Parts: sequence; C-alpha cells; structure tokens
Amino acid sequence: MAKPFRLMFCAAGLLLLSSCSPRDYLTRRLAADLIAGSTAFRPAQNFELRTGVISNKDYLTPEYLALQHHGWISSNKAACPPAVESPCVEVTLTPSGVDTLQGIIPPSDAEKQSFTIPAARRELVAVTGISKQGIVASVEFTWHWVPLNEIGAAIYPSDARYRSYAAFREYDDGWRVIVGAGHPGQPLDDALKNAEPAP
Repeated sequence: MAKPFRLMFCAAGLLLLSSCSPRDYLTRRLAADLIAGSTAFRPAQNFELRTGVISNKDYLTPEYLALQHHGWISSNKAACPPAVESPCVEVTLTPSGVDTLQGIIPPSDAEKQSFTIPAARRELVAVTGISKQGIVASVEFTWHWVPLNEIGAAIYPSDARYRSYAAFREYDDGWRVIVGAGHPGQPLDDALKNAEPAP
C-alpha cells in the first residue's frame, strides 16, 4: 500500500517540477545571463574622435587628454569658427596616431575629420544582490570595460569597476530585464549611463 502511494507522490512531484521553467526563479546566474545578453549591455562603446578646430572645453575631456598623453594627437591654439565656443584648439593626428588609427578605421575614412571608433565593450563581473517585491525586482551588479583596441585601452581602463542596478519584472514566461523606458524601476540603459564606481 505504501509503495503505490510513494510512486504517485514521486510522479506528481516530477510533473510539478517539469512545469517550472529555469526563468521562473530569479537567481544570480539568471540575472547575470539576462543582463549580459540584453540589447543595452552588449553593444560596443564608440568614441567619437574629431580633428580640426574644436572647443578647448571638448579638448580638455579625459578622453582627449589620454590620447594626447599617448602621443596620438597634438593641438595648437586656433581661431574659433562662429558655431564653436571660444577658446579653440586645432587638433591633429601625430604620425603615431595615424599608425594607431590605420588598423582601426576603414581606409575610406582616412581623410575625414571625425572618426567613430569602437573602443570597448562591457563585461559583467558579478551580480552582487537581488531585492524582490512580488513580480518586480532590483538587481545590483558590477561590470567593467574590456578595450577593443589601443584607443579603447587608453580611454577605458579595464581595472575600473562600475556598479549599476537593473530593474526586472516577472511575466508568464519568467523573469525579464527591463531595458527601455515606460516600465517601473530604472531601465538597464539608464542604469548603465548612470553607473557609479564600485568600491
């Protein structure tokens, strides 16, 4: 009598387990997979390098200063065009800068004064906490930049860590990370823009 009861109990348990999906439980591993695979997290970070006459305010950004420190660009004072805020500098690529960019930009862009350089991509380091309330959750995670080339290594150091928070919501097919606006909580794309340095 006990044997059939145990068999029925095991069969019922297997049926219940088979109706659950791996996305039904928001674990750190699932949260990490969903964040790392999201459309907000995956794209490369582009850097826009402009040569020619630019505002000194733009030239004094950490990115341009890093390129100058590596000897890839140089500058001289210049008169400002009407649409550019004074004072201005004229930025030029050094021979070393030309050599560095040759392997990164297409040859057709060589004569342009503005270059879009895919510099780095994000890499998730760890999910550090999950706070759930019903069908919504906030996930804290750390990440860092992985440079894609020499320019990326100069302006996006890989040893710096950032902390962000992602909003999640549970649907009938399991948990999803909220990427765009129009949802409660901070969407992932905003969270990445507002990342703070991790301790």
